[in-house]
Amino acid sequence: MLLSDLLVDIEILRLEGNPDIKLSGIEFDSRKLAPGYLFVATVGTTLDGHDYINAAIEKGATAVVCERMPVKLHKNVTYVQVPDSAEALGYMASTWFGHPSEKLILVGVTGTNGKTTVATLLYQLFKEIGYKAGLLSTVCNYVDDKAIETTHTTPDALTLNTLLHQMVDAGCQYAFMEVSSHAIEQRRIAG
Repeated sequence: MLLSDLLVDIEILRLEGNPDIKLSGIEFDSRKLAPGYLFVATVGTTLDGHDYINAAIEKGATAVVCERMPVKLHKNVTYVQVPDSAEALGYMASTWFGHPSEKLILVGVTGTNGKTTVATLLYQLFKEIGYKAGLLSTVCNYVDDKAIETTHTTPDALTLNTLLHQMVDAGCQYAFMEVSSHAIEQRRIAG
């Protein structure tokens, strides 16, 4: 997919380089990058992805989405400055995976208590009455009947879209997910 395809729904403040480069993947964790990837520098609670832009480029990133442009720009790298890189990641991940949330009936459960119980009961009910369904929860994620380990109440935008895409590929019609207020604030469900 071309970088320009991913930027369709993104507010761009500044663009340096060629937006029509072919990408082989998207990542926000510089340790997981491969050559040809887009690196999205997100600001977390303890780490700032902007501190890892050079490491990402050394690992082969050919494009960078960031909120603050680096002082030194590399010649063969395309830079895209956006107001909120976490939100941009959500929209780009959705585009990368073919907008999977638009192909499912997606039910998000939020609140102080009971998210896991409600989401799990809905998943089990819909499975029991014959629907193919997925579950994203604190305890475990399910793509139809396949259990997938979970690390957060609500996964990051890249993992979320990966799982939703797997649900679509598995023929799921419904997806039930816990949505923490923290995840909303961190833009994990953007896109």
